Amino acid sequence: MDSTPHGAAVTAAGFGVKGPRGWAFRDIDLTAGPGSVIAVQGPSGSGRTCLLLALTGRMKSAAGTAEVGGLPLPKKMSAVRSVTALAHVPGVAELDPALTVGEHLRERALLQGRFGGSLRALLRPRRERRAEARALVDTALTAAGLDLESLPKGIRTSVRDLERLEALRLSVALALIGGPRLLAVDDTDLKLSDHERAAAWELLRGLAAAGTTVLAVCSEPPEEGEGVVLVHTGSRPERDAPKGAPGTSPATTDATPPADSKSPKHNTGSTDSTDSADHADSTGTTGNESTKRDKQQGPDDEEGAADALAEAGRA
Repeated sequence: MDSTPHGAAVTAAGFGVKGPRGWAFRDIDLTAGPGSVIAVQGPSGSGRTCLLLALTGRMKSAAGTAEVGGLPLPKKMSAVRSVTALAHVPGVAELDPALTVGEHLRERALLQGRFGGSLRALLRPRRERRAEARALVDTALTAAGLDLESLPKGIRTSVRDLERLEALRLSVALALIGGPRLLAVDDTDLKLSDHERAAAWELLRGLAAAGTTVLAVCSEPPEEGEGVVLVHTGSRPERDAPKGAPGTSPATTDATPPADSKSPKHNTGSTDSTDSADHADSTGTTGNESTKRDKQQGPDDEEGAADALAEAGRA
């Protein structure tokens, strides 16, 4: 199933984005049904944010194929953007610390009413449009778990005065006003305590349980459970050891657990800097040389990811 009224299926095969100085990420394989939590994990500079932007139609891919809700990428990037929303992506979609919570909510509701509906909806009486906007905001706040009464100054609280978890909830609420089928969140667990991290994942799991597919970049994946798909960017542990070494096994992708298993699905990807490195392995490169080469790829991968983000409008 490609999508439901609330969620979109996401698939990718050999998916990759390339910047002027190298690959931001490549060889990502992914299969997630509607209402899944897709957790993207990897070291800084491994292309996690680039993958999030590419899967939401905001960055053009350079290799492989992907579909979101049955819409192919990069061919239908505009259509994919219309069914996805970004919540907290630094440099692309982030809160303005100078505005209050109420100002953010009113602005988002106004934009949704002006550009998210039909022309007929714009011609309805003003009272009806205001009531609908208020209902959308209230529903989004409830889904995000943000209680305005608990804030220091209520709806007049400035964004700069919000705790990190409260700011995350506000970002999620703003994104939900548009009714996306896929919600993307960057740096989900950044600067969160263990308790706050658990609360953030509980929030995202709740949204997924309600039907919305969630794509979240994180430093630590959520606890094991149904509906969680793990995607790794950066070099895999298996590639850092010589082939055939004790305790290692060939990398696998899109592993599906048994029906009664509670373990999350694991999907893998790598960020090789050059095609020539892969060719060297196939022509007899020793394990030690391969390990040394992989360790030297980090800076190039970070440059490729930075370049790709810069092209997408993030300095």
